[in-house]
Amino acid sequence: MSYLDMSYDELKAQKTQVQKQYEDLKSEGLKLDMSRGKPGANQLDLSVGVVDSVSSKDVLKSGGLDLRNYGGLDGIAECKKLMADIMEVDPSKVIIYGNSSLNIMYDTVSRSVTHGVMGSVPWSKLDKVKFLCPVPGYDRHFAITEFFGIEMINIPMNDDGPDMDMVEELVASDESIKGIWCVPKYSNPTGISYSDEVVKRMASLKCAAKDFRIFWDNAYCVHHLYEDKQDKILNIIDECEKAGNPDMVYMFASTSKITLPGGGVAAMAASEANLEFIKKQMTIQTIGHDKINQLRHVKFLGGLDGVKAHMEKQAQMLRPKFKAVEDALEQELGGLGIGEWTKPRGGYFISFNTLEGCAKRVVELCREAGVIMTGAGATYPYGKDPKDSNIRIAPTLPSPQELTEACKVFVTSVKLASLEKLLAQ
Repeated sequence: MSYLDMSYDELKAQKTQVQKQYEDLKSEGLKLDMSRGKPGANQLDLSVGVVDSVSSKDVLKSGGLDLRNYGGLDGIAECKKLMADIMEVDPSKVIIYGNSSLNIMYDTVSRSVTHGVMGSVPWSKLDKVKFLCPVPGYDRHFAITEFFGIEMINIPMNDDGPDMDMVEELVASDESIKGIWCVPKYSNPTGISYSDEVVKRMASLKCAAKDFRIFWDNAYCVHHLYEDKQDKILNIIDECEKAGNPDMVYMFASTSKITLPGGGVAAMAASEANLEFIKKQMTIQTIGHDKINQLRHVKFLGGLDGVKAHMEKQAQMLRPKFKAVEDALEQELGGLGIGEWTKPRGGYFISFNTLEGCAKRVVELCREAGVIMTGAGATYPYGKDPKDSNIRIAPTLPSPQELTEACKVFVTSVKLASLEKLLAQ
């Protein structure tokens, strides 16, 4: 029976029962962390071979380049090919960086602030700079734009991507809007993938700002959970070229959740004109990134087929974890009317919506019972969820047993916070 249909006395009786369950869980002294989307130890074990995948002889020459020395500003050819295949672009459009795509995104915003975009006025010299932020979204994206004092505008996420009516209207009418954050495939945290229509409309934007850029963070482009249910999205770089906007997009990706997050390879793809402008900064910033690590990944993964086979091994580890969370939510909360959640086909997260005004209380109750969740509000700019309802669930790091215990705490906390709210009304 839905809590929303219960009488006051029935709700009160439920609260007494749930409060007892919560206190019992609290007494167990749990210390579990579900706050970030980190790979589990067993996933990292799958990739530990990348460390030993090259020998001293391998690094002497690669494509005529001595990998031990300076040079190779935009990456070795073999790694550009590997990352280009993962990103579904031509290798000529790719630059290989260090281990972090987030670092590339930070640099890209920073460069725009200090030196503009391909000859435009530096953003630091403008009265106002704004960014569009599909919500719920990725907290670290929002942290970058907040750090640089860029005003962020919430864009609601639909089942097929951002509200494009709103996006089109805003970018056409406001020259101070310079960009939009996007996680287009298995989006963080909802797990949705952009439809063909959304990608085409994004690529065809008519922007008042000539230096407007789409920040296309393709973080989960090969991160499927199921062999027989895999989302596919149109390639934004191809679509921008077709629409006559070849320079409007930056694409980012990395192997952080493919191999080793602390020792992966990150890449950026963009138009020739964008890359030429970016390399002018890179020649000042570095003489080249870690070419030996680039070769490690080429040797370990072998190519796109090797990436797919490797990711299926990871999916075999992740599927039971996602299923455990989804089963717990359905069994304990299904039909109660106090929560909604996504059932993603890939990526790293499940997005959960509580009754309005309950998310912070749920996270607080979880913490007091020994389970650390991502902070309520983190999936919105400035940490401010206007409805205080969204919580990001990260099932990947805990062991199956830990996940079972964490789910007990979470569903009990959702019930208790919801009953507190309904009884207070």
